[in-house]
Amino acid sequence: MKIVARDIPPRAAWALEQAGVHPLLARLYAARGVRAKDELDDGLGRLLPPSGLKGIDTAARLLADAMAQNKRLIVVADYDCDGATACAVGVRGLRLLGAQQVDYLVPDRVTDGYGLTASIARRVAERGADVLITVDNGIASVEGVAEAKALGLTVVVTDHHLPGPELPAADAIVNPNQPGCTFESKSMAGVGVMFYVLLALRAELRARGIFDAATQPKLDPLLTLVALGTVADVVKLDANNRRLVAQGLKRIRAGQMPAGVAALFHAAGRKAPVATTFDFGFALGPRINAAGRLADMTLGIECLLTDDAGRAAELAGTLDGINRERREIEGGMRDQAMLMAESLFQEDEEPPPAISVFDPDFHEGVVGIVASRIKDKLHRPTFVFAASSAPGKGHELKGSGRSIPGFHLRDALDLVAKRHPGVLLKFGGHAMAAGCTVDADSFDTFEQALAQVAQEWLDAATLTRRIETDGPLAPEYCRADMVDTLHHEVWGQGFAPPTFSEEVQIVSQRLVGESKNHLSIKLMHQGNPVDAIWFGHTEQLPARVLLAFRLDVNEWKGERKVQFLVEGAQI
Repeated sequence: MKIVARDIPPRAAWALEQAGVHPLLARLYAARGVRAKDELDDGLGRLLPPSGLKGIDTAARLLADAMAQNKRLIVVADYDCDGATACAVGVRGLRLLGAQQVDYLVPDRVTDGYGLTASIARRVAERGADVLITVDNGIASVEGVAEAKALGLTVVVTDHHLPGPELPAADAIVNPNQPGCTFESKSMAGVGVMFYVLLALRAELRARGIFDAATQPKLDPLLTLVALGTVADVVKLDANNRRLVAQGLKRIRAGQMPAGVAALFHAAGRKAPVATTFDFGFALGPRINAAGRLADMTLGIECLLTDDAGRAAELAGTLDGINRERREIEGGMRDQAMLMAESLFQEDEEPPPAISVFDPDFHEGVVGIVASRIKDKLHRPTFVFAASSAPGKGHELKGSGRSIPGFHLRDALDLVAKRHPGVLLKFGGHAMAAGCTVDADSFDTFEQALAQVAQEWLDAATLTRRIETDGPLAPEYCRADMVDTLHHEVWGQGFAPPTFSEEVQIVSQRLVGESKNHLSIKLMHQGNPVDAIWFGHTEQLPARVLLAFRLDVNEWKGERKVQFLVEGAQI
């Protein structure tokens, strides 16, 4: 563990402060690459124009033509939160713009697997569709798109994942990561891509005289769902994504949101008027994801589509219950998987450069979360596998992987596939998260091959966990209202939430929680007493230690006190 303070360009921090930005925020923003105040403008007018997306004009024309002919449109979604929100945005948006026949289909994680498969294309055709629109998938669905085209369907692919060596023969592809696309924001989530397609479609309908600037439907209510899916998918919050998220947060805080989003806030015990990106990532997102992991993502999509408050409350309650079940399954799996991972090396040794574990009792819907937990603890690229429960696929293992900075997981899988043809039956994903399917007999080969790639690509510095911080926290900023100010801003992947570090004196410490697995700490911060908690940590700290911590507020009997959330310690 190494705690490293970010470089804070003094000229940029000074310029932001002179422009009226709060001194602490000026310092934080400068450290994250912001150079001028206008970069912090989150107005809708500052969004990148849709015209920069390759294929978007073609997609808009095809959809406008289909609507003019009253054709039947079916959105094929994905079974995570990004896919669910993208589906809801697509269905709601198309209806807002005048489409009369819009429906959706969401694959089943177990029986269908990921993406637009040939069997899903056939199911879409059987439902009488004329146009198939993918959201958050499709860029790698060469066979599925070919089947859809053979069945006479018009296919519009909207996706954000990295393409494979061959693009599908769709009628239109909108994906900022496809070859030849010059769109500046390569990090848009699937829900963001679908929102942009709707913006282009509205412009096309305007050009056709269906409505004008004064009478056109407003699409900005959809930004609450765009914000939720963007944060939950852990994509990089570049300037464009931050604007999308900020716009969604503003509407939620003002009480302007779909019934399902309001119901999810209530089910999670969170307060919409003070909503934060943390609520999206750690409260609402997991509840929607739970449906795709353990049940049917139709539950999540229906929750986001309904305008009936009673129905939304019922669905949010169901999702909350599924999420509790998910946590119970995850807890047992996490403990077992961690034991298996730690058995791969001696106590006085470093972990192997990459970790792969499999147990026949693992649940395939939770392998990604468990991989993330192991990756967080051991700081190694990690894959966790479960036996497929799809009919006739019992010999296959489905794996989900999470990576560390400096190790591109999908590229690593690509190299494994090239070196060991046939070992990977399917694979895809991003730099930090990916999935794959292997034959049960090939697990050992995969484990060794991934470790070999990691051995070649990773050096000692990359394998050392680093926590980047914003340095010391001035005592005058250690106030509840300052914490509220920080929480109000948009933080997330690639625009890290404020984390501070300094040497503190430990006054007392004890284990708390049902399983005694959290360390409660009383410490002195620059001469002032502060409470702190380190979740999931059980080892005692020395009397003086360099801590990395985030700020939170603990409310007790009407009193609001600052609390440190410990991220790590350098001893």
